[in-house]
Amino acid sequence: MSTTRVPRDLADARFVRALDDTADELVVGEAVALDVQPAGIALRLAAGLLDAVCLLALYVMLLVGTSRLWPSSVDPAWEAALSIAVLVVVFVLVPAALEAVTRGKSVGRYATGTRVVRLDGGAVGFRQTFTRSLVGLLELWGSAGSIALLVALFGSRPRRLGDLLAGTVVQQERAVRARPTQVVLPAELVGWATVADVSALPQRLENRLGAFFRGAADMRPDARAATAQRLAAEVVPSVHPVPPVPAEVFLAGVVVLRRDRDRTALRARAALLDRAAATATARPPGFPR
Repeated sequence: MSTTRVPRDLADARFVRALDDTADELVVGEAVALDVQPAGIALRLAAGLLDAVCLLALYVMLLVGTSRLWPSSVDPAWEAALSIAVLVVVFVLVPAALEAVTRGKSVGRYATGTRVVRLDGGAVGFRQTFTRSLVGLLELWGSAGSIALLVALFGSRPRRLGDLLAGTVVQQERAVRARPTQVVLPAELVGWATVADVSALPQRLENRLGAFFRGAADMRPDARAATAQRLAAEVVPSVHPVPPVPAEVFLAGVVVLRRDRDRTALRARAALLDRAAATATARPPGFPR
């Protein structure tokens, strides 16, 4: 098979970045790989409207309650100060405290299945939630949401100005997960699979092959073929023998062999652990129960 490298500009740019990323995988503190799917603008608008209705109702109730408790002969300046204090409490402190306590939830986000998280996937703290609420006083309430909508429309992800300053993103938690792509051994490689050796394939390169097959269905045909050729050129030095088949067929065979090899190793390790557990819990002959 040819090992000529294909120019990078022929491949789909989105998948080139995903496949060629040599940086360490971003994980949260529990060593779990991130799987954050940003919520769409429609979901965020629905959650925002529900939150706005709840906050406005709370604001009106507090104003009515304080007006009845406040003496009628008080200085108007104190009344204005009280109104400002109620506004800050309802539209800044209450949302910030609620999001901090519920780890990014609110009434609207409970209904729409969304949550505010940090950019690294971790739970938000009071500093992030207070920044979002303080900026939201201007971009959400002061401009009736127009600033937030414009920033979300023209950004790479639907994040409002408060998210940009706080380093947060609203993720969708009820997204339907697509079934993983199942790679099968091509018929023309059945004989080759009995003698092939893929043990020298680096783990990082194997991960890139998995990413390629997961996104191959969404790639343009020319970009898919170009990316497969480029990956095959990198896989060839780690595989012996190399079958004379198209690049994507070759990569599918390598993925299947590595998957079977890993599965066999895991089964052998599980059997070894079971035998060790049985030996460790066995009683010596004649030992009383």
